[in-house]
Amino acid sequence: MLDTAHLTLVGRVLLGLLFLVSGIHKIADPHGTQQYMIMMGMTWMTTLFYIGAVAVEVVGSLSLLLGYRTRAVGWLLFLFMIPTTLIFHTNFGDPNQMIHFLKNVSIMGGLLYVARYGAGRYSMDAGLERTEAAAAPRQPLRKVVHQ
Repeated sequence: MLDTAHLTLVGRVLLGLLFLVSGIHKIADPHGTQQYMIMMGMTWMTTLFYIGAVAVEVVGSLSLLLGYRTRAVGWLLFLFMIPTTLIFHTNFGDPNQMIHFLKNVSIMGGLLYVARYGAGRYSMDAGLERTEAAAAPRQPLRKVVHQ
């Protein structure tokens, strides 16, 4: 039976795979990606925005997949999705773009969950918390005298 920890892992992996595949597609076709950005009105510093998008998607996806610093990455990807959605998916006259817009808004909802609740039990974050708790100095026992 799947418990909360397993479902959290599955949800995190599904979100991470989406960003990883997107980043790999951008790496595989840098010219096409930048041409699409220009076509959508991003005519200024396109290469810089391209590099930034690849970095955010690849690093963010790996962080989600590993469960490392997931709350911060959840916020980073959420904030990344705002201009991405508004720049590339607001042609509501095209039903396909409406679907992409709603898909992105739904992904943003999932990222808010990650940002709020973290990676869950099966993650590097949880392992690091256990390690830090074990290494923390313990309070000395106080002698209690009963009267």
